Amino acid sequence: MKKHFLSLLQDNPIIAAVKDLEKLQAAIDSPCDIVFLLNGNIFNLKTIVDKVKDRGKNIYIHIDLMEGFSRDTVALKYISKNIKPDGIITTKSSLIKITKSMNLFAIQRLFIIDSLSVKTGISTLNATKPDSVEILPGIIPKVIKQIGSNTDVPIIAGGLIETKKEVMESLSMGAFGISTTNEKVWYE
Repeated sequence: MKKHFLSLLQDNPIIAAVKDLEKLQAAIDSPCDIVFLLNGNIFNLKTIVDKVKDRGKNIYIHIDLMEGFSRDTVALKYISKNIKPDGIITTKSSLIKITKSMNLFAIQRLFIIDSLSVKTGISTLNATKPDSVEILPGIIPKVIKQIGSNTDVPIIAGGLIETKKEVMESLSMGAFGISTTNEKVWYE
C-alpha cells in the first residue's frame, strides 16, 4: 500500500486536492493520479469515491472534513467497508492507528505554525507512525527538511503552493508529493 502510494508520487508528485466539489471533474480529468477529497458528506461520499476510482485514480478522504460522520472507530469502519477509499487523512493522531488497523492508508495532517508545532509534530509522527504526513503550509522548505530528517514518514507538502518553483523547492527539501487545490499546478 505504502509502496504503491510512493510509486504513484514518483510518476507524478502532484496531488489534486478538492475542497470545492464543482472542481471534482477537473481533478478527475487532470494528469494527477491521486485525489485528496476535502469536502463531502454522508450522502455523496460513496458516489464521489466510486467516480474517482472508476477513472483509475486513488482517493484519500479527509475524515475531519466530511459532514455527517463522527470522528471515531465506527465511522472509520463504515467508511472502510462501504465507501472503500484508498486512505484517510486526519489531523487526529488517535485515528491514525485505527485507520492503519483497517488496512487503510493513514495520512497525518500537521499544521505548522511555530517551532513548538514542529517539535510536537515530529514526536507525534514517531509515536503514531502514519503511512505519510501532509505538512501545511507546504511552502516552508526548512520545515520539510527538519521533519524529514527526524522521522521516516514520507512527506507531502500542502497549502499555499501556487508555482512550479514552490513545487520544486518543496520536493528538493525532501517532500515526496505536493497537494494543492490550485488547478494550474495540477498540470505543471
